Amino acid sequence: MSYTLITNGTLIDGKGNEPVQEAAVLINGNKIEQVGSVTDVKVPEDAKVIDAEGKYILPGLIDTHVHMAMELKSIQDTILTPFSYRFYESVHYMKRTLDVGITSVRDAGFSDLGMKKAVEDGVVEGPRMQVSINPITTTGGHGDNWNRSGFDTTMQTYPGMPYAICDGREEVRKTVRQMLRAGADVIKVHATGGVSSPTDHPEFTQFSLEELEVMVEEAQFRKGIKVMAHAQGAEGIKNAIRAGIYSIEHGIYIDDEAIELMLENGTFLVPTLLAPVSVLESSKENDRMAPYAVAKSKEVIEAHKESIAKAYQAGVKIAMGTDAGVMAHGTNLRELGLMCDIGMSPMEALVATTKTAAECLGWEDKVGTVEEGKISDIILTDVDPLSDIRALEDSDRIVMVMKDGKIYKDLTER
Repeated sequence: MSYTLITNGTLIDGKGNEPVQEAAVLINGNKIEQVGSVTDVKVPEDAKVIDAEGKYILPGLIDTHVHMAMELKSIQDTILTPFSYRFYESVHYMKRTLDVGITSVRDAGFSDLGMKKAVEDGVVEGPRMQVSINPITTTGGHGDNWNRSGFDTTMQTYPGMPYAICDGREEVRKTVRQMLRAGADVIKVHATGGVSSPTDHPEFTQFSLEELEVMVEEAQFRKGIKVMAHAQGAEGIKNAIRAGIYSIEHGIYIDDEAIELMLENGTFLVPTLLAPVSVLESSKENDRMAPYAVAKSKEVIEAHKESIAKAYQAGVKIAMGTDAGVMAHGTNLRELGLMCDIGMSPMEALVATTKTAAECLGWEDKVGTVEEGKISDIILTDVDPLSDIRALEDSDRIVMVMKDGKIYKDLTER
């Protein structure tokens, strides 16, 4: 094994502890071996030394809700773009994500096992991935992009990306099994309508409690896999929690009963505050966003912020997720500032994208904090994120990115 020492920086360890000045981290291969002050860490003679020069040492960041295989296009571009083109685009999306310090992601739909394997094998550069393959939805629900004109822009299926629209317990059961067969690490379900779908609304409830329970049953019985739920309306959120789903995505219309259920069950909340904000911003710049998505974003944006603030104040576990793909990949860290806008401190926002996010992925024993025994996912920033969390929105402020002991970005020598 080869040693690398990152020294002379201020450590923000991801656990919420006070920053440690003049800290050092000793890495052996792809594992963190020692963490402490520069005077306490014992350095092998042949160690490669990275002088942080007072910069800030953080764990690799985690985004628990991305769509790495897409960025929203106009309907015209969707129709005219050749099918395979998006795979080539995704290479750039993955690299941009890694360059902003995000070393792990949970993909919430449309990335297949081949994309995950390409990263693992070093064919392309990107964050390590959990994939959900194709989000499960109902006929006419969020994810069914059949338009009332009769034209259908629903995501195409192919080997490795099974068809995901299903109705009734037995269709649901078979569809979950097909996602697992295709290599899903997590099952994604649309438990409510959404903003970007043409024939539903965020408050519409999709799937019965019994259908959701079948998803959880199949996932747990076959592979011990969990289910995450796009859930925006209150009833759909509560159905998902009661069914045993462990992660609520978006949570636009959370009510008090839903918060109580989340606290009782230890359910994670992934806010994706950036998603409706980015839809409105994009609508002012180009015609990429469908009119119905713009109208629904305007309707939900304040309720969304109020719901997440209420859940945060009640003590619900919040993991950072962005819905990247709805907005440009590489702009993910705007979410941290939005999380602070609803009441979180900068330290809490950082914990949400490190320790808590790792717990949400079930990877808390591997990543999310800078401590002995963890995988060496480490980033350096040249700005104090506790003083100016929004400074991280500039990707140049992330001056070094290390994933699994390998440096993928290094601006420290500029």
